[in-house]
Amino acid sequence: MLRLLLVEDDPRLGPIMRDVLAADWHTELVTTAADGDRILESRHIDAMIVDRGLPGRSGEDWVRELRRRRVRTPILMLTALGQLHDRVTGLDAGADDYLVKPFEFAELTARLRALTRRYDPSAPRYDPSAPRYEFGGWSFSPEARRIESPYSGSIVLTATETALLAVLAAEPGRIFSREELLDRVFTQGERETTVETYVHYLRRKTDRELIETVRGLGYRLGTLG
Repeated sequence: MLRLLLVEDDPRLGPIMRDVLAADWHTELVTTAADGDRILESRHIDAMIVDRGLPGRSGEDWVRELRRRRVRTPILMLTALGQLHDRVTGLDAGADDYLVKPFEFAELTARLRALTRRYDPSAPRYDPSAPRYEFGGWSFSPEARRIESPYSGSIVLTATETALLAVLAAEPGRIFSREELLDRVFTQGERETTVETYVHYLRRKTDRELIETVRGLGYRLGTLG
C-alpha cells in the first residue's frame, strides 16, 4: 500500500476518514502541522491530505512552508471555504488539489488516485529535446512541466496546470467549452468552477492573455501579442 499522511484536527471526521482510507492506503492520522513534520522527517509519504484550518499553524501556511523546503509530495487540501479566491490561495500555497467540505468519500478517493497517478517524483526536469509548443515568445514543454517566459524565465507548472495548457496548446485556434475541458483534464465529479480556478491560476503564474475567455463559449489559447 502507498503511505498517506492525513492531517485533520476534527475529532469526529479525522478518525472516520482514516478508517475509510485505510482500505486502500496505509493511513497515518495526525492533528497538527508539527506532528505532520515529525512524520515526514521519519519516513516516506506518498501523498498527503491537509486540512486548511489546523490549530496553531494553518494548513495553508504549513503547505507553503513545505514547498519552500522542496517537499514535493502530492497534497490535497481540505477546507470549508469554497469560493474561487479561497481555492486559488490554497493552490498558490502549493497544494496540488483542493476539496471543499462536506464531500463524498468516493470523490476524495478518486482525487487521491488521480494525484498519485500523475505524480512523477523526478519531475519537473528540464529536457531541451522534449516536444514543445511555441506561442507569442513563450515556450511550453509539457514533458518537463515548464513554460519559458520571455520576461521572467522558467516557470514550473503542476501536473493539472500542464494537462490543461497542453490541451489548449495542441489546438491553438480551437475554443474548448468548460464541459470539454472538465472531461479531458479533470477527474470525474469535478465542477465547472474547477476549470475556472485552474485557468485563473495559470494566468496568475504566467500572463493574463495566456488563455483567452470566449464569452458564452469557453476558452482557447491566447495570442500573447
